[in-house]
Amino acid sequence: MSAHAPGRFTATVRDSRTGPVIDASGELDQDSAIYLKTVLRRALAVRPAPPVLVVDLVGVTFFDSSGLNTLVQARRDAERQDTVVRLARPTGIVALVLEITGVGQVFPVDRDVPAD
Repeated sequence: MSAHAPGRFTATVRDSRTGPVIDASGELDQDSAIYLKTVLRRALAVRPAPPVLVVDLVGVTFFDSSGLNTLVQARRDAERQDTVVRLARPTGIVALVLEITGVGQVFPVDRDVPAD
């Protein structure tokens, strides 16, 4: 399952031993956040619910409050079904926004490649 904002953003799901991994790439802004939201909702709708959902952000080149809000909402949705949302390999811009806003404190953040 994947979603594309033509030429700017992609979000693709792959399976791993620990659960789904969403590979996000490109500019994550107001226009493209809807694509990530769609993929996150689909990944969380799988039954049984995955114990962990990883969002790999290594390919994200732009990140604003829309992307941040999308991740926070996904975390809230995931908590209702006992799924942990982990962020992996945030780029400099993503790490900066997470740090400035304090949101990085509410997500487990992995600096390494997510498990396959």
